[in-house]
Amino acid sequence: MVNKKFQVWLPLLFSVLMILGMIIGYQLHDKTNSTFFMGSGKKNSVQEVMDLIKERYVDAEKVDSVSQIVIDNLLSHLDPHSIYIPSKYLSDANQDLLGNFQGIGIEYQVFNDTVNVINVINGGPGQQAGLKTGDLLIKANDTISLTGTQANAEKIRTTLRGIAGSSVKITYLRNGKAGQVTIIRGNIPIPTIDASYIIAPQIGYIKLNKFGDRTYEEFMQNLEKLQKLGMKKLILDLRGNGGGLVSEATAIADEFLDGDKLIVYTEGNQSPRNDYKCKKEGLFESGSLAVLIDEGSASASEILSGALQDWDRATIIGRRSFGKGLVQQQFQLSDGSAVRLTIARYFTPLGRNIQKSYSNKSKKDYDEEIANRFHNSGVIDSNFNKGKIFKTPAGHIVYGGGGITPDIFVPLDSSKSTIAYTKLFFRNTLTNFVYHYYLANRGNFEQTKSVSQVLQKFQPGEVEWRAFSNTTKQQDGIDVSEITEDEKKSILQRMQALMARQIANNEGYYEVANNSDRTVQKALNVLGKF
Repeated sequence: MVNKKFQVWLPLLFSVLMILGMIIGYQLHDKTNSTFFMGSGKKNSVQEVMDLIKERYVDAEKVDSVSQIVIDNLLSHLDPHSIYIPSKYLSDANQDLLGNFQGIGIEYQVFNDTVNVINVINGGPGQQAGLKTGDLLIKANDTISLTGTQANAEKIRTTLRGIAGSSVKITYLRNGKAGQVTIIRGNIPIPTIDASYIIAPQIGYIKLNKFGDRTYEEFMQNLEKLQKLGMKKLILDLRGNGGGLVSEATAIADEFLDGDKLIVYTEGNQSPRNDYKCKKEGLFESGSLAVLIDEGSASASEILSGALQDWDRATIIGRRSFGKGLVQQQFQLSDGSAVRLTIARYFTPLGRNIQKSYSNKSKKDYDEEIANRFHNSGVIDSNFNKGKIFKTPAGHIVYGGGGITPDIFVPLDSSKSTIAYTKLFFRNTLTNFVYHYYLANRGNFEQTKSVSQVLQKFQPGEVEWRAFSNTTKQQDGIDVSEITEDEKKSILQRMQALMARQIANNEGYYEVANNSDRTVQKALNVLGKF
């Protein structure tokens, strides 16, 4: 049966491979301005079939969807990271790397079919126009409703975003009273550093969420700030950082490594080897360094942590990283869409390629590999094949394939495993509770500005626990009576950290959350706090 199915799909596979060849061919033609390449004018069978569908098929609207299905199927047979991006999604995909977007400068969430402003970006258009946290957005431009079941996520997003300089009139409710503001949209920066502060005497902490086009600039500003505050040692937190621009990761690595050390190199069948080396004297070449990673650390995060591990420059702490060792290049297509095609593999200075296996796996199996690493609520996969062995200059053993294996492993806390506890985080229940608790008690927090004030003002205990318990049962149907004492303690700690975020943004959250973060505490131990 399997062989028969394969025989059925084999012609399609060959067809879509030919289509990819045409896509790449047009890209090469544009780059080389060659009159010879693809210049014979002779159509192959795939082109002929697509032309027939376009010119003769009974339903015209089916043509574009057929093209996308063919391309998606083609790319799925190559590797998990080669993707097709339709034109209507390309702008958002590019903005994620550019580090900014155009809009009104708020964070929002929909509760009970109503848009709630959960944060107003400092200095952004929304704040300048007078919007505040807790405002309910009702209408845009007097006619576009932002409430009710018809106001879906796509409609809300496209209504609030727009070209910088354009305007949108917003009708809102605040404390039950209606108001209107006209907001001039602007370029809204997306910070790639969530937190940067002195976490212990002479020890700095930087949380980096991705590698965008301004990450190195942001990093240097924060590194210099911490050094002026007396930092001698650093914790660099790359947990959950899915990567981004390689150039930004290598520039940061250059600040930690001396001489002209190799940081990473890339190489592919059609891409000659390209070495990335240190180019200048770094700002932090000798201070003690700990890098935190987990299964969400991928791509550029693995390039940075892999280079530092290979050169014995940092202690890597946490859990095994994602395992993405492939390099993509974006090719623009004639209809405004794009293909991000894998063109090379990257290798750490010792020659490690840390790409996890994707042969004989569907995209679903590949994505679920992360979940399959854990069993019994947090124990790392004990049967992991660590791959080829490499030795660092100091004689430490490191491994190729399957991600970056940390020098010090910190597992998930397996004691937190009840179903109710898992549901609370899966449904975002705790975050929503803290937001509404803040609004209901905003008067008590008016003078609360700093993290230290949050810690003094808000120490959640039995009163808050009862309120939380009632809310979760009524709104989400979650009974917290089965939650263990350890889980309850963890929830109350997270509740305090989320309140700090509500008042002091992401930096406030990490300043509080890190006090009970086992991986951060392990890093402090390694760096000599204790």
